[in-house]
Amino acid sequence: MANNKTSHSGYSSCADDDCCQENCDTDQEIISSMSEAVYTMLEGIGENPEREGLKKTPERVARSMRFLTKGYLEDPEEMLKKAVFTESYDEMVLVKEIELFSMCEHHMLPFFGKAHVAYIPDGKIVGLSKLGRVVDVYARRLQVQERLTQQIRDAIQNVLNPRGVGVVIEAKHMCMVMRGVEKQNSITTTSAMSGEFLSSQSTRSEFLRLIGL
Repeated sequence: MANNKTSHSGYSSCADDDCCQENCDTDQEIISSMSEAVYTMLEGIGENPEREGLKKTPERVARSMRFLTKGYLEDPEEMLKKAVFTESYDEMVLVKEIELFSMCEHHMLPFFGKAHVAYIPDGKIVGLSKLGRVVDVYARRLQVQERLTQQIRDAIQNVLNPRGVGVVIEAKHMCMVMRGVEKQNSITTTSAMSGEFLSSQSTRSEFLRLIGL
């Protein structure tokens, strides 16, 4: 029997030709619909979508948007569950300066920066690369930084049930730099914590010291 799974990219990963055709056809329909919308936007700003330099732009933008929002196709908690290990280590685990790129849901302009993610195990640890993957999955959706910070915290808390989780994000928002108030050097910092990161001043202070805040 063929394996009818679909990959996180939205394209079929099965060996069944009919299955692959069905998923690829669906994806192409989405790309075509999005391309038409981009074509209309180009006309709306006074451009000619038929001129040489813009002929393929609608499809390029559509495929780019599918990539930049691929986090909707992934489940970060299920991903974490695949790399959980029993371990007696009970001190803080910190991965800092995780690069992130996202788009604000208000203007669909980029914001980018770095995330610092820490947790205190309670009998379970997770593969370090998965912490970066959790950041990526949630960042590859239309976001506000405040919610993004909380979602990363909650996913780790829900899967590992650690003694505490701490997440800090520092990011620059193009909606503040390119438009609006046009503040070129503004950085937005958000935090979300649970467990001992909330209840213990020394734990919170150690976390903030280690990430340079």
